[in-house]
Amino acid sequence: MKKLNFLLSSLLLCMCCTIQAKNKVIEQPPFVVSNTTSIEVSQVEISDTATVLHIFAKYRPKNWIKIASGSYLQDNNGKTYQLRSGIGITPDAEFWMPESGEAEFQLVFPPLPTSVTSIDFTEGADVENGFSIWGIQLKGNNLPKLVLPKEAVIHKTDKETALPNPVIEYGKATLKGKLLDFRPGMSKTMTLVSWESAKGDISEALVEIQPDGSFSKEISLASTTPVSIYISGSSPLQLFMEPGKTTEAYINLREISRRRSKFHSEEKPYGEIIYINGPLATVAQELNQDMPDTNVQDKVYKDMKAFAGMDIDTYKSKVLELSAEVQTEIDKLPCSLATRQVLTINNKLSTIGLLRLAANTLTSAAIQTNQITREEAQKYFMERAQKIPADYIPDANFAILNDLQAILSSNYSNIVIGYYQKSDDLAKTWGTDNGIFFDIVRGIPLYQSIKNFTPLTEEQISTINTFPSAYREMLTVANAELLAKIEANKKKTGFTVNEAGEVSDEDLFASIISKFSGRVLLVDFWATWCGPCRMANKEMIPMKEELKDKDIVYLYITGETSPLKTWENMIPDIHGEHYRVTAAQWNFLGKSFNVSGVPTYLIIDREGNIKYRQVGFPGVKTMKEELLKVADQ
Repeated sequence: MKKLNFLLSSLLLCMCCTIQAKNKVIEQPPFVVSNTTSIEVSQVEISDTATVLHIFAKYRPKNWIKIASGSYLQDNNGKTYQLRSGIGITPDAEFWMPESGEAEFQLVFPPLPTSVTSIDFTEGADVENGFSIWGIQLKGNNLPKLVLPKEAVIHKTDKETALPNPVIEYGKATLKGKLLDFRPGMSKTMTLVSWESAKGDISEALVEIQPDGSFSKEISLASTTPVSIYISGSSPLQLFMEPGKTTEAYINLREISRRRSKFHSEEKPYGEIIYINGPLATVAQELNQDMPDTNVQDKVYKDMKAFAGMDIDTYKSKVLELSAEVQTEIDKLPCSLATRQVLTINNKLSTIGLLRLAANTLTSAAIQTNQITREEAQKYFMERAQKIPADYIPDANFAILNDLQAILSSNYSNIVIGYYQKSDDLAKTWGTDNGIFFDIVRGIPLYQSIKNFTPLTEEQISTINTFPSAYREMLTVANAELLAKIEANKKKTGFTVNEAGEVSDEDLFASIISKFSGRVLLVDFWATWCGPCRMANKEMIPMKEELKDKDIVYLYITGETSPLKTWENMIPDIHGEHYRVTAAQWNFLGKSFNVSGVPTYLIIDREGNIKYRQVGFPGVKTMKEELLKVADQ
């Protein structure tokens, strides 16, 4: 009997071991690349009946995410496994994030063969901005070897090399390179932002990404210029471009994904985040490396609540203290002299910017700590702005603006546009009106005129003939392009200019929308000078085409702060119904619909009821969803 009991016990033990052997748990599996920071796999549970992905979600508190029911896994052999169900989440349903902004749930898939070494998770190509995580490792912590192009090199740094002067000339600059580990289903575009000192402005350009991850983009510049590449979910990558030169960038997507991972950010890097060739390549290489906190603006904005209730003098003292701390960190960096010089310039310009925005920052801090409501914010702001003396920022601090090397800072364009009208005062302080600052500020009003769709006059054209050749050519080309655009606009269709007419304030909005009775309306309160408005209008173009059969009217309302000529020349590219109302009418509409900022959107159903309201552009995905909720009723 004892022998029989022993045999039975042994058999049961073997069975348990067999069952356990069929269940495998991989904690925090490494992955090659992800297109999202909203979800990450914290655990993979594999059995002979199912594969369960434990998902850690991080998103804006009290906002929702969604997992498509068509989500699937694809293994390293190409076989797919359809999502069966969710635990703690219902596929295709809105999953609302708690106050913490963090949550966990599970996704259940069919079992995997034991031969599978890695899997991809994706919501599918048909899901707009869908989540995907590629190369989730199931056997071991080592990722497939990263294959670097031969051009992707790490440049040796000469610690003593000083920052060279930028080239001042007008011409074409080229950016080309490749996204390493690029996968089908990733975003087909990225954004190139150039911080153009000559314009006192920033310029954005979409860069198309080819199926193999390669890209190429040509832009016109008037000098060696700092630029940033923005990839969804990533901090901007810093480079320099120069007229007549090519900048190469090989972007390491797996390193970007590791840095933003909750579970792997502290692990050993997967190489450089970007490999750069071209103008100031060594400086750019160092700027993109992990560094101590050398950005005084980040220090302020990360601890905004600490500034709540401060008066303007205390705020100034604190900003200057933080700026000094940052400079101490910069001086200790083991990088090249050239990179420290760029960072020092950044710090000086950032400090000016923070002092310039003292009233704004103090107001934001008060809102964040619930000291004031958003309705009280304007009054609070004005009270502090009025207390800022004219010499709050000493004129001597502005001397950095006339340093030729300063235009190599991405902060320069933001500061110069704020102070170009101060050039006469600064000339008296400095005892000269010569230098890069004065070359630039003479052209800024002319560029702003062109930007606002107002061609240069003959007198202005005569004036630019005295400018340095680079700035003269830049303005001449921009003006010619504007004149061509105005002529082209005369032939465009798809937009209608409407008159509000002479009606009472109380009847104004009803009169405007009565023309479109029985149709769904997207009402956009906007302004020509509003960058987010223009960006949103551009981003919604494909959506409008997609929803063209839904009988939706796109109704645009602006006021007299949008210059007439600017408005007339801008709206041909904004298909829809357009109204430019008087200042009094705009104020009345603003109060009636609580238009606290532009853009503000209303979605109105066929019976004239407001079904959705949003201040600020919510993104194409949300806008489309909200429109369809009403249009499909």
